[in-house]
Amino acid sequence: MGIVTGQDVPGQNQNDSPGSISGMVVDPNGNFVVGADVRLTREDHTREQQVRSNQVRSDQEGRFSFTGVPPGAFQLTITAASFAPQQQQGVLHAGEALEMAPLSLSIASATSEVQVSVTNYELAEEQIKVEETQRVLGVIPNFYVTYRPDALPLKPKQKFELAWKSGVDPVTFAASGVVAGLEQADDGFSGYGQGTQGYAKRFGASYADSFIGNMIGGAILPSLLKQDPRYFYKGTGGTRSRILYALANAVVCKGDNGHWQPDYSGILGSLAAGGISNLYYPASNRSGVRLTFENTLIGIGGSGIGNLFQEFLIRRLTPPARDPQANNP
Repeated sequence: MGIVTGQDVPGQNQNDSPGSISGMVVDPNGNFVVGADVRLTREDHTREQQVRSNQVRSDQEGRFSFTGVPPGAFQLTITAASFAPQQQQGVLHAGEALEMAPLSLSIASATSEVQVSVTNYELAEEQIKVEETQRVLGVIPNFYVTYRPDALPLKPKQKFELAWKSGVDPVTFAASGVVAGLEQADDGFSGYGQGTQGYAKRFGASYADSFIGNMIGGAILPSLLKQDPRYFYKGTGGTRSRILYALANAVVCKGDNGHWQPDYSGILGSLAAGGISNLYYPASNRSGVRLTFENTLIGIGGSGIGNLFQEFLIRRLTPPARDPQANNP
């Protein structure tokens, strides 16, 4: 982080020990602003410290820090793309570790549409990288939810990257292992047999179900149909409206055009994954067309329940320090 070692300021005691200044940069909704330029200057602008390290950038959690700062009055100037500049004054006492209140940037009113269109991909990339840090209890991936209603639509490449990230996560492999163990203990898919070989087949089938369903319903079809596979957290309004919103999102989704529409990607993806599973399930356990549709309906119901958990519980179990898209209810 930045280190400021400027000249003496008139009236400052040379024996005063330096301190530190740190804080966080957020947008009007309380979301972290990544890559904001934070410049530290003394109140005496005629003696501004012209050193390279008096300016830093906010990190992935919107945080910044200056150390070795002489005590006295100071000013912070924060600038970031698409936001209006913000200034904050303060006084640092000798040896003090000053933690600033969150510095909120307002949207720049003069930002042109051309500028926004040029940077949309980069901004979406930053948002999705943040979503990939979201883990329930710090462990379980929670990549397919965004906590900001104005999240930018994803390009096909980003949809595939998110699906791949979820598919190869260690927790995904662990979950498939647990499912395979339970199935073996209950002799599910008996055609696979028992022993190590039977467990390996069950594990492969369980992981294939998860991976194929995620790739088709979370990447391939959303790219073709231009739909967003993520759950957009509501977090505001009455309990009834949030319940209805969560349940509705089991069958509707937001399109890349920002409008709500039937979730063809999720529904067709579930049907396709069910059909493909017949290629590797034991002949005695392969489901017919009717069972595939029944399982799809069950999956829709499960999605609605999962959305309720997202709306009322999971947000609280996702560590805030790793969730810069915070939109607190």
